[in-house]
Amino acid sequence: MNVREAPEEVRQAYPGHLHAIPKRIYRFRTLGMGLSFLAIATVLIELDAAWPAWTWATFCCLLWPHVAYQLARRNGDPFGAELRNLMIDSALAGSLVPVMHFNLLPSVVLVTVASADKINIGVRGLLLRSLPGVLIGALIMGLLTGFSMHMATSTPVLLATLPIMVIHTLAVSVSSHRLIRRVQSQNRRLDEISRIDSLTGLEMRGHWRANAGQLLEKHVAGITDATLLLVDVDLFKQINDRNGHTIGDDVLQAIATVIKNALPPCSHAGRIGGDEFAIAMPMDEDSARKVAAIILAGVEALEFSFVPPLRCSVSIGIAGPVLDDASLRAWLEAADHALYRAKAAGRNRIASRDVNDLRLRENA
Repeated sequence: MNVREAPEEVRQAYPGHLHAIPKRIYRFRTLGMGLSFLAIATVLIELDAAWPAWTWATFCCLLWPHVAYQLARRNGDPFGAELRNLMIDSALAGSLVPVMHFNLLPSVVLVTVASADKINIGVRGLLLRSLPGVLIGALIMGLLTGFSMHMATSTPVLLATLPIMVIHTLAVSVSSHRLIRRVQSQNRRLDEISRIDSLTGLEMRGHWRANAGQLLEKHVAGITDATLLLVDVDLFKQINDRNGHTIGDDVLQAIATVIKNALPPCSHAGRIGGDEFAIAMPMDEDSARKVAAIILAGVEALEFSFVPPLRCSVSIGIAGPVLDDASLRAWLEAADHALYRAKAAGRNRIASRDVNDLRLRENA
């Protein structure tokens, strides 16, 4: 598995920083193996172990973490290298169990800590893939040591095992908590990106449609009034052609600010097209017309420091829900019809269509 094959949960935990994984694992490997050495050394003292056992324990606990870090850091695929190192960790942990003559408590704790590291890295299935390494390491070292057993755990060994049980567990918990908070923060950011238009700060089309649909359902249920405004920037293509798209973006942002400042409570404003905005408001059409007038006047008053002569305007179509078709599509079509009439009448104006008798009322 290389960096590009890293699972999504790992990518979220290390956005753009997969090469930092070896350093993080290095800290936990050094802590876990270093603390394990206390328990292993205490067992070896009680067993009056020979130098080969001490040499192997010293290599596994005190030297291997540094060797593993260098192997991963210098590898072109540090994530893949660390996965291999984690497999070796399991084999080494398994091999230390026969060295301790299967002393029960430190053996169980050592294998558990090595397993926890597989879970902590966040790669699905890594723990199961590492278990054969534990068994192979234990089998090979067991053959070399004759499978000598002394499973009883003395009080000194128990006390020497407590640091790894407590300190390593707390360290892993704190690290996992931080990663969870980071992923949660990124998920909130992704959710915001899916809901909010980055240029204008208004709702994205899909999010706006969902909110407008909910408002329409409340209206049909008799809970609230509902009126829809469609706001279209007049001659926006000419603004872009004459001043450039950067100024065009400035115009859209300024108009969006006017809309947000005029937005009544519990209303939803969204950017549903390049230069078209939609506002769903829980109020009757007469009240909505007042909001539309505020928007119209606010856009007319806009000034742009980079292009002082530039002035812009909007056309606004107003519509209440269609009585014989309580769908969002019909509501949008009614507002779009009113918007078309506003633009056809000369732009920079408000037009509404009474969907009950299909008569058009226009305000110049």
